[in-house]
Amino acid sequence: MSRQLKLGAFLMASGHHLAAWRHPRAWAGGGVDFEHFKRVAQTAERGKFDAIFLADNLALLGPPELASLTTGGDVLDPLILLAGLASVTSHLGLISTVSTSYNDPYLLARRFASLDHISGGRVGWNLVTSATDQEAQNFGQERIDEHADRYARAEEFIDIASGLWDSFDDDAFVRDKTSGQFFDPAKVHVLDHRGAHYPLVRGPLNLPRGPQGQPVLIQAGSSEPGKELAARTAEVVFTAQQTLAGAQAFYADLKGRLGKYGRTTEQLKIMPGISPVLGRTRGEAEDKFAELQDLVDPRLGIGLLAGMAGGFDLSQYPLDGPLPELPESNAMKSRQALFIELARRENLTIRQLYLRAASARGHNTVIGTPLEVADVLEEWFTQGAADGFNIMPPFLPEGLDDFVDLVVPELQRRGLFRREYEGRTLRDNLGLARPASRYAAGVRTQQSA
Repeated sequence: MSRQLKLGAFLMASGHHLAAWRHPRAWAGGGVDFEHFKRVAQTAERGKFDAIFLADNLALLGPPELASLTTGGDVLDPLILLAGLASVTSHLGLISTVSTSYNDPYLLARRFASLDHISGGRVGWNLVTSATDQEAQNFGQERIDEHADRYARAEEFIDIASGLWDSFDDDAFVRDKTSGQFFDPAKVHVLDHRGAHYPLVRGPLNLPRGPQGQPVLIQAGSSEPGKELAARTAEVVFTAQQTLAGAQAFYADLKGRLGKYGRTTEQLKIMPGISPVLGRTRGEAEDKFAELQDLVDPRLGIGLLAGMAGGFDLSQYPLDGPLPELPESNAMKSRQALFIELARRENLTIRQLYLRAASARGHNTVIGTPLEVADVLEEWFTQGAADGFNIMPPFLPEGLDDFVDLVVPELQRRGLFRREYEGRTLRDNLGLARPASRYAAGVRTQQSA
């Protein structure tokens, strides 16, 4: 079979557009409605998507007056939501963001292992570092740690979690009723981790190794530390890229880093975010997009840019003037750089920039017919810019319905996308190998060589 692209559905409560919840056909209360998420998850599975993806943060972002204009107060805990969705889907991957900044490695490893067992091996972890002071203030800190420190902590965190997922050999649990032996104690491994950020994590996990060995590891950082962490540990990378050339450069850069960690290019799937606005004609699609843009409150637009700029207040500058010089952010460094580069490249005013950001927060928005959207995906996929895409519906449920009903059949007709799932686990469908335990004989020999 020829190389086929991978598809994730990046789900937000009402959709990705900043004003999605205000659209007449969007479900404004979707954020806390399990039936809504059940419906869109089953739509993604009907479309043979590899996975759904839920983002997360650990604070109500922005002052209440500004947050009250958004769906930011309507966010379920994604791991609990995915546990529910595991029971109403059978093949669809279930990916959640969980921050390393304000979580414990043992608890996180146990929760993801539990969800991998519950789902039959369909779980992925999008590893992030928290990027706002508001999150820090919910966990006893005034400010987030420095960017480099957050990534150093993340490096240690993932090593601990990976070690804990190997606590038991695959065949450790004999459950022999006659002898009374439930598991073989010789096949249990105490991690006994001691490090700079976590002085002691003893282990072992009190849970068998999961169906996938370990959850699929996902990264979304595009800063230098983020790319190095991804090259060493990630199996999927979500990224925001505005242009084909930029996506090609990112793809070549990240794939080129794998060799020094003993990895091959097939072991990492790069999936840029794409927000498709679909219509039967280009004019219909443009009208749909304009309808959404007209719903953007300028206060929210300014707030969105401030969040990308590490809290820098742009309200003192004229909306129809140029973007001022911004101080370097300690928060979302790569996203800040993307927006500054976009504003300078296209000579955008602050208003024009926040309207560009409103559609998908820096990800590529593609407006057109199903054939035109399929053309863009095919070009990026075949020209060294992507292994697949994280589809970001502008509003739900219509945005995902349209993509599944109109674009997926076109991708299948072109031989670019599956008609049936390859297997039952997320690894099966992504074409990723099940990792051997670090304690397996061949792995031990290789590590000691």
